[in-house]
Amino acid sequence: MGVELLNVEGLSELDHQGPVVMVNLMRFYDRSLDGDGSGWDAYRRYSALTVPMIKARGGTLLWTGEAKAVALGRQDGDHWDYIALVYYPAVASFIDMMTSADYENRCDPHRRNGCAEHMIIATAEAYSKFRIG
Repeated sequence: MGVELLNVEGLSELDHQGPVVMVNLMRFYDRSLDGDGSGWDAYRRYSALTVPMIKARGGTLLWTGEAKAVALGRQDGDHWDYIALVYYPAVASFIDMMTSADYENRCDPHRRNGCAEHMIIATAEAYSKFRIG
């Protein structure tokens, strides 16, 4: 689970290259792999470094929250700890950030230390009450 799993080709080939909201689903380790606190602590270090990078590319954090329970679906399916919705003005902005040396060297180690699993789903807006810009 790392930057090497980034689907750059698939994202680059999307019909929709405009604004996207990335749905982040995360499950944390009880203890950070680097031994510095919990998985949540490592994720907070990751976020502190990553949010300015998102903003520098015209993006913003729209919403975050704890995943509490499966409301509809298989109860034995994936269980997530945390969810974040992150807006980017273009797919290319997301790719640029995720493939930057700064992200790979400074940010991603914290994400790897904290997240047992991290799935990011690219979405194109069909309807929204969120208004950006």
